[in-house]
Amino acid sequence: MLNSKSLYWGSTGLLALLMLASGLLYFTAESAAANFERLGFPDYFRIELGVAKVLGALALVVPLPRALKEWTYAGFAISFVSAIVAHTASGDPVLSVGPPLVALVLWGVSYATYRQHVLKAEARPVSEA
Repeated sequence: MLNSKSLYWGSTGLLALLMLASGLLYFTAESAAANFERLGFPDYFRIELGVAKVLGALALVVPLPRALKEWTYAGFAISFVSAIVAHTASGDPVLSVGPPLVALVLWGVSYATYRQHVLKAEARPVSEA
């Protein structure tokens, strides 16, 4: 059975890789630019979101203060929910919400297990840390 630490690093690693790949594709894939245009977003938003995804992917896997990690998780949650809403509102096929939905599930597992570790670490006496 998976322990929570393995579940945390597995889900967080997959989420970080997914966001890194997605962010980089925003800079290199013409299909990404076409999708942003089709959804009605300006091209600069694609660049901003690409930078945010790459930085967010790094923020998930490097040691950072708790507040920065929490903001990273919040930003990704907003991004995934917004992607689901944008694809649904634009009349895209139901399958188009699959990738952001999968990312949202990975996010949920990663965040829940992150919170377990943070709360556990905060409850430990200083001598055990």
